[in-house]
Amino acid sequence: MHVELHPRHRNTSQGIAARELTGACVHCGICLATCPTYLDTRDERDSPRGRIYLIKNMLESGEASAATVTHLDRCLTCRNCETTCPSGMRYGELLDIGRDLLEHEAPRSRWDSFRRHALRKLLVRPRLLSTGLALARWALPVLPPRLRSKVPPRQFVRVAPTARHQRTMLALEGCVQSAATPATHAIARRLLDKLGITLQIAPSVGCCGALDQHLSAQDSAAKRARHNIDHWWPYVEQGAEAIVSSASGCGAQLKDYGRLLVDDPLYSAKAARITALARDIGEVLEEEPLEQLPVDTRIGRVAIHTPCTLRNALQQPALIHRVLTRLGFDVTRNLPDLGCCGSAGTYSLLQPDTSNRLRQSTLNALTGDHPQVIVTANIGCQLHLQSGADIRVAHWIELLDSPS
Repeated sequence: MHVELHPRHRNTSQGIAARELTGACVHCGICLATCPTYLDTRDERDSPRGRIYLIKNMLESGEASAATVTHLDRCLTCRNCETTCPSGMRYGELLDIGRDLLEHEAPRSRWDSFRRHALRKLLVRPRLLSTGLALARWALPVLPPRLRSKVPPRQFVRVAPTARHQRTMLALEGCVQSAATPATHAIARRLLDKLGITLQIAPSVGCCGALDQHLSAQDSAAKRARHNIDHWWPYVEQGAEAIVSSASGCGAQLKDYGRLLVDDPLYSAKAARITALARDIGEVLEEEPLEQLPVDTRIGRVAIHTPCTLRNALQQPALIHRVLTRLGFDVTRNLPDLGCCGSAGTYSLLQPDTSNRLRQSTLNALTGDHPQVIVTANIGCQLHLQSGADIRVAHWIELLDSPS
């Protein structure tokens, strides 16, 4: 696909990168069959190919219409299309550029700008979010059903291990996960402790930047990346083996640090190192002698939901399945196709109708074999699926935890 850049974009790094990325598209349309939003609406503009054309038009004309905003906003950033593209199109990167340019070419309404800004600021503050959830639980009986379903129950967090081991890894606690399901990180620490690994928290490390990145605030995302790198770096120099995330969405963002800061002369090398060290908790556990953990597999049938970030960004589509079957869990055969559950960061809040339809489709596939529990690897997916499920939805490492 040839792109003739508008003079305003011709000599910019974003314009040049977008032209190169767009040029990889060969118009074949194979991506349509794997795009959840296209399959939902059957509108070509809600497909990867259609959105590429909208971005191409913006690059060439220097203008963007309301339709461009609508259809780029509807993208889940699930990156399913990348798994089937015969020309290796890096659609996720192009979408980030397109959305960033869109903020300048087609300014949003005050209300739309306000709510996106509010989500970026509120969801990255665990203490504030924890307070809000506590108030919501107190008011649960009077909340409307739609809001009530989105309030997770309060979790009991057991005392964290205090032993220090020779092997050390760094933890990314996450923002929403810290507030909504704090037991997940505590379980990760206990599991690694039993395997002779200290999971250490570096003080002052904040949000990974994923919310900013996908809400068209790339400068803010890059700033958060630099902040975290600064606070992790002393531990990296001291020999930390990995930077571990138990939320695949956060892990995917860490894997992107090298690309985000590739042109930063002060941080490019450090960012590449952080990207190399970033690992999902499942990747760490899989390489350890898990058989020595006192795991109780009598929970019943387990349905596995693999988040898009784990499947497509981290390229670990069978990770959870491998670990759970290795330990002897009864894993169901009915699995969703390459669709998305509809969580997608803040998507379930900004595009609730589409999100809820995708959630129901995913739950239909997950529950077809009558499981006792659904497990997933990302906090957003966990909360979103639980809000529509009749059975428990948990982070998969909860199955590996035991009181001993």
